[in-house]
Amino acid sequence: MSGDAWLTLAVVGAAVVVLARDWVAPAVAFVGAVAVLLVAGVVEPTEAFQGFSNPAPITVAALYVLARAVERTGALQPLVYATLGKGRSLRLSLARLTTPVAAASAFLNNTPIIAMLSPQVGEWADKRGHSPSRYLMPLSFAAILGGMTTLIGTSTNLVVSGLLEQEGYEPFGMFELTGIALPVALIGLVLTILLSPILLPDRRPPRREARRGKRAFSVRMRVLPGGPLDGVRVGDAELGRLEGLVLVSHERAGESVAHVSPAAILKGNDHLTFVGGADTVLDLHGLPGLESAQEPHLPDEFGSHRHAFFEAVVAPESPLVGRTLVESHFLTKYQAAVVAIHRAGEALHGRLARTPLRVGDTLLLIADEDFRERWRDRNDFLLVARLGDSTPPMSRKAGVVLGVAAAIVLLAGVGVLPILHLSLLGALVLVGLGILTPGEAKDAIDFDVIVVIGAAFGLAAAVESSGLGHATAELVATAFGRFGAPGTLAGIVVATVGLSSVITNNAAAALVLPIALSTATDFGIDPRSAAVAVALAASASFMTPVSYQTNLMVYGPGGYKFGDYVRLGTPLTVVVLVVLLWATVFA
Repeated sequence: MSGDAWLTLAVVGAAVVVLARDWVAPAVAFVGAVAVLLVAGVVEPTEAFQGFSNPAPITVAALYVLARAVERTGALQPLVYATLGKGRSLRLSLARLTTPVAAASAFLNNTPIIAMLSPQVGEWADKRGHSPSRYLMPLSFAAILGGMTTLIGTSTNLVVSGLLEQEGYEPFGMFELTGIALPVALIGLVLTILLSPILLPDRRPPRREARRGKRAFSVRMRVLPGGPLDGVRVGDAELGRLEGLVLVSHERAGESVAHVSPAAILKGNDHLTFVGGADTVLDLHGLPGLESAQEPHLPDEFGSHRHAFFEAVVAPESPLVGRTLVESHFLTKYQAAVVAIHRAGEALHGRLARTPLRVGDTLLLIADEDFRERWRDRNDFLLVARLGDSTPPMSRKAGVVLGVAAAIVLLAGVGVLPILHLSLLGALVLVGLGILTPGEAKDAIDFDVIVVIGAAFGLAAAVESSGLGHATAELVATAFGRFGAPGTLAGIVVATVGLSSVITNNAAAALVLPIALSTATDFGIDPRSAAVAVALAASASFMTPVSYQTNLMVYGPGGYKFGDYVRLGTPLTVVVLVVLLWATVFA
């Protein structure tokens, strides 16, 4: 290999390691990798940034706007009602849940679908005495399987289509993938329904511990006038020195202080409300400067108009990752008090404020009722759900949103206009009709994903122009050549699945596609078949919670352990791969 190829291999390898270890956000890793290759002269500026002029990232951005309009208007509420039955049979309930979700995910971004459904499914299961862990992972898998079946079902299909166009081929048609992906999705759904009751254990989710666990009590205390806490800052009063104790409310003269702040000055007769275990809140009675204002009670008051319980899942791009609640000034920044942290199916104990947070941690917190609206569109949290929230009503504008979505799908399907044009027109219509404000449309777009997609094109160009793609194709041919073209393509498909299990599926597809096209050329395989195989294999992200965003969204709320994904995801991945290889290689 040439020096450029070796450098590209080193940069790509470093990017994969950085992504797999969650050292930085994917957007930072990819832009950094492209910048290194640009400075080193491996790619020209036009090659490095050509992805940002490609239709793929712009189309994905426009479809995010459509998905937010669907979520905002409650246009999928009929799906909710069709999904949640009486829960008498686990497999019947799973069928009712996964089938419409997969169908909806074929045409809509699956992230808002999971964001809307997972809290309601969790509440529904909990009220019937079922563990949400039986339902939430199948919910995510159904969204992934459904997204494979059309061009707009997942951003990965759009990325591969854009890369094909960049290489001089025709982009994918709206339903070009359906003939292969639909059997894969159907078999995957059946397998999920059959195996989930056997392979998924009952887990205790954070919401159940909020109601029944050791953090079940709150207590109201009064600051003694002239006592040792009178005139002291909240942050200096060491009110959180008792393990498992959280200050959630600060009242003065009968009125609640806007938000609990460490900088606030305590005054005599202020009322403070704490949440903690029964033994912990009773220990407050021995704290100098405080006296009991009333008896301990269950914290039902936090479901009132002033406060509510929320679940919030820490996102990969969140500034909270690697920092403690104290270091991030959580109380001041988010105006919310964390009362529990769940990680890998277990509640963490000890000094929660001093515990560094990780991707996928689920925070059980108390905040005012507007907390979800403030933080739902940020990168801090993958999911923000209010506990006990009822199903929101469907807006009158929901029909308009569904009409716009149907028009995009139908007109793209018959080839009236390219999907880029239609998705942009659809987004403009939604804003023009006032269904979303310009600010809401902007907030709907996950710009980290857009940057990853755009930068991935530059990295793919480096793989191709440096000769790394051709050299890797020769290596693949040497390793799998004795098995012929089918065996060679099978090796690429398996490698794609493995790579997408540790980095984002968009990144995996962008890195593998140039190699797959070179291999296809060497073995006389239809390049289009190779591209379809890579696109669908990159979406087969079932074996780890970090392999796909919806998997991570249900990881904490479901109370899952990492191995739960391996347990159900492995047989599903194997069967999906067999069907995919049969359809793309051996058929």
